[in-house]
Amino acid sequence: MSAELISILVLAVVFVIATTRSINMGALAFAAAFGVGGLVAGLDADGVFAGFPGDLFVVLVGVTYLFAIARANGTTDWLVHAAIRLVRGRIALIPWVMFAITGALTAIGAVSPAAVAIVAPIALSFAARYGISPLLMGAMVVHGAQGGGFSPISIYGSIVNGIVERENLPGSELTLFLGSLVANLLIAGIVFVLFGGLKLSGRRGEPSPAEQGSQQDQKDQKGRKDEHEPKEEPSGSRLTPAIGATLAALVALVVAVLGFDLDAGLSAITLAVLLSAVWPDTSRKAVSEIAWPTVLLICGVLTYVGVMEEMGTIDYAGHAVGDIGIPLLAALLLCYIGAIISAFASSVGIMGALIPLAVPFLAQGEIGAIGMITALAISATVVDVSPFSTNGALVLAAAPDVDRERFFRQLMVYGGIVVAVVPAAAWLVLVVPGFG
Repeated sequence: MSAELISILVLAVVFVIATTRSINMGALAFAAAFGVGGLVAGLDADGVFAGFPGDLFVVLVGVTYLFAIARANGTTDWLVHAAIRLVRGRIALIPWVMFAITGALTAIGAVSPAAVAIVAPIALSFAARYGISPLLMGAMVVHGAQGGGFSPISIYGSIVNGIVERENLPGSELTLFLGSLVANLLIAGIVFVLFGGLKLSGRRGEPSPAEQGSQQDQKDQKGRKDEHEPKEEPSGSRLTPAIGATLAALVALVVAVLGFDLDAGLSAITLAVLLSAVWPDTSRKAVSEIAWPTVLLICGVLTYVGVMEEMGTIDYAGHAVGDIGIPLLAALLLCYIGAIISAFASSVGIMGALIPLAVPFLAQGEIGAIGMITALAISATVVDVSPFSTNGALVLAAAPDVDRERFFRQLMVYGGIVVAVVPAAAWLVLVVPGFG
């Protein structure tokens, strides 16, 4: 048996053991990376650790640390109330607001994980407050980010269009952008319906002006209170110095990431430390609320995937498909490989590897290049709801007051459904008709 097949089988065993024995999958993956990397691939410790996602580790720790402080001092409550006022109490609109915000951020140039890191903690705090499915809210945030992710001025769009130009393939920036946007809008609509979005349509986050007037009339009928008695403001509505400073820190995070292209994780940790130095009592418990089990899970799995890449497993799978003599079948399998691998690795990196593999049968003229590239882009990015991808990991880490093991399983099942369905749908709509 080849080393590449052994690495794939070991990954499957890790999934089975973690699911049936309730062991942190990240710990198992670290052990598997050590065993397979050392015994099968001949890697030393440095070779194994080369796949450790240090940047993602810092992002997960930094963002969850900053937003743990925001939860502790009431900033997330304040933001939730502000969001409710923005949509006049209509809770059903909030998931779509989050979809639009993350989509706008990526469309104007934010890296998708950076946009999710900014929006997801706020969106999921809102979901926890009003009993909205965290899976619904998290999916809306991620699909929003991917919906705007291929605009002509976005990071993903610029990279893919650059690859197309370098390979001398026909391209359409507008088709790429609209294809991804429409696909993610459709998926978001389905998720909204299936996971309780319609049930939110009759719910409001705050009393309407008429209800407030009715409540005031009832108070007047019961008798007036002493006009000198201080009135308590609703929880989350008071703008304290700590909340003001935290809001300024969140704005600074957005400016640092989008305006100056600074690392989201390092920026978040720096801002969290500054807040902790001024308000140590409020911030002290925030360190324990960093999503450490999630950090272990994601970093362990991605370290093992790094070992697989070092062994050549990814190239092995891609070239095996590229050698198939039936172009339409090869195109479908490439979409699936892009989706499956991207659920664990860099979406753009996968596209950078798969698009060149598609060049030989695209050159035959039987497959439309524009449709194929758009289908690959959709397949390789829409699966970022997986808890093993950066975006999915951020959603998992940011969700407050949830059973993380259950939420992890929900994200994994949902990600699996997306992997199973979307590549085939994208292939059927964009590749089979021969667009481009």
